[in-house]
Amino acid sequence: MIEKCCAFTGHRPKKFSWGYNEADARCITLKKMLATQVAKLVDTGYTDFFSGMAEGADTWAALSVLTSKKENPTLKLHCVLPYEGQADQWSASARELYCSILEQADSIVYVSREYSKGCMLKRNRYLVDHTACLLAVYNGEWRGGTAMTVRYAQKLGREIIILNPLSCAP
Repeated sequence: MIEKCCAFTGHRPKKFSWGYNEADARCITLKKMLATQVAKLVDTGYTDFFSGMAEGADTWAALSVLTSKKENPTLKLHCVLPYEGQADQWSASARELYCSILEQADSIVYVSREYSKGCMLKRNRYLVDHTACLLAVYNGEWRGGTAMTVRYAQKLGREIIILNPLSCAP
C-alpha cells in the first residue's frame, strides 16, 4: 500500500543558516511548515510516514508525525536507519531525542548493521522505493544526499513536495 506512504528527506542543521539553534525564528517557521504539510498529507489519506532519522529535517518531520499521532492513532511512523550506530557521535541531547523517537516508532528498519560507504544512499533509496510521496526540506543545491534523493524520486515518478528552508522568514 505505498500509495498511503510518504517519506521525508532533508538537510542536516549545518546546512541551515541558523545551524543547530532551534530557537531561531526561521527554524520554528520550518517546523511549523513541516507540521502543516504532514497535516495536509493526512487529510489526503496518507497514513504511513518514513523517516531516515538524520539530525535536522528528518527528526523534525518524525516529531510532527508523532504529534499528529496523538490525535490520530491510526498514523504510523517508520524509522529507516542506515546502520545501527547512526547517532553514536551526536550530542547527548540529540541522541536522547533520537532514542525517544525510536521508542515511539511503529517500526525500525536497519538497511545495514554497520557503517559502510553506501549505507546512506541505500537508506535514501529504501525511503523512496517504499513510498508514493517524498516530502523534502531542500534548498535546491545539486550535491548531497537530499539532492540525490529528490532526483531518485523524480526518476521513479513519485509525488514530491519541496519545502525550501531559504524561504523560512519568520
